[in-house]
Amino acid sequence: MDPALKPAQKKDWVLTEAALARLLVWLDEGTDSGGQSFLEMRRRLVHYFVRKHCPNADELADESLNRIARRLEEEEAIESESSARYCYIVARFVFLEHLRETDREGRVVAEVSRQRLNSEAQPAEDRLVKERMLNCLEQCTRKLERTSRQIISRYYIGKERVKIEHRRALARTLGITMNALSIRACRIRDKLEVCVRECLS
Repeated sequence: MDPALKPAQKKDWVLTEAALARLLVWLDEGTDSGGQSFLEMRRRLVHYFVRKHCPNADELADESLNRIARRLEEEEAIESESSARYCYIVARFVFLEHLRETDREGRVVAEVSRQRLNSEAQPAEDRLVKERMLNCLEQCTRKLERTSRQIISRYYIGKERVKIEHRRALARTLGITMNALSIRACRIRDKLEVCVRECLS
C-alpha cells in the first residue's frame, strides 16, 4: 500500500520548511505559483471534508497534505496522473480513518451512557463487578506512561464544541495534528481494554 495512505506511524514527524518547499514544488507541477497552488489545494480539501460533514475539516485537510509531504520527503517522488488527483486519493483514506474512529468513539460513549442509565437497576452483584472494573481501569491507567495518561484523561473532556476545543489544545500541546491525536487515543484505549480484561481474569 502507498505509504501516504497508511495511518500515521511516525508520531513525532512534523512538517519542516524543507518538506513544505518540496510539497509546494510538487503541487505546482512545473510552474511557480508562489504558494497559490498549495492554498487552492488546501481550500479544495477543506471543502471536500466539509461536504463529508466532518467538524474538523481543517485538521483533516492538513493531515492529508502532511502525509503527502512526508512521502515526498521519504521517497522524493510520487507517481500519479496529477497532484490534485493524488491529493484526493489520500484525503479519501484520511476520511475513511476518521469515520472508523468516530464510529468507535460513538459506540464507547453509547455503552457508557447505557451503563449509567441502568446502574440504579443493577443488582448488587452487578454493581460489585462494575466497581471491580473501575478499580482495574484505575490500576491500568496508572501503569501508562505520563503522556499517554495525559492524552486519555483529557481526550473526552466536555461535550461537542467544548470537547473539540479541548482536543485542539491538547494536540497543540503535543505538537501533533488532530487526526494523529485521535489515532494515539485509540491505541491507548485499546491498550487499556487489554489491561482491564487481564486484570478481571
